[in-house]
Amino acid sequence: MFRRNGKGVVASFGPDEVKVLRKVASEIVALMTDGFDHTDPVVERLFPDVYPDLPEDAAEFRLYTESDLKSGKIDQAGAILAKLPDEGPGDVRLDGEEAECWLRAINDARLAMGTRLELTGDTDVSDELDDAVLHDPTSSRVFQLSVYAYLGYLQESLLNAMISVDHR
Repeated sequence: MFRRNGKGVVASFGPDEVKVLRKVASEIVALMTDGFDHTDPVVERLFPDVYPDLPEDAAEFRLYTESDLKSGKIDQAGAILAKLPDEGPGDVRLDGEEAECWLRAINDARLAMGTRLELTGDTDVSDELDDAVLHDPTSSRVFQLSVYAYLGYLQESLLNAMISVDHR
């Protein structure tokens, strides 16, 4: 998928990949802007309390940092939207800073999807996907788990390409 290209990285995306990445990045932007709800488990996952045992301190910290963190997440998802072709297929070329934004945005998307899908650190996504396919191969869960697995593959590919660039 991603590969080194001089001082940056490049990947070729098909039309379906472009659609999925646009949808995922747009959903992160919407989550940060439309009715931001601290009781939403996804928001809790993306913005964990730094002081879980001290609610007043956590609230004060959030007061001073949350706006910048939200803006950062919006910018990172926007970096994906800005670089993707309007419709696939197409190549995406990223410099070091853009690649880091993509990496963080993909991570946010995976955290959000994993939370919605109720995946834990102990969950074997391959087993979950196999079970979902056996239960109902046309279910939205099968699609969502497939996207989650794809994002993991994409994240690993990007990270490996970035490491390859850094150690050149």
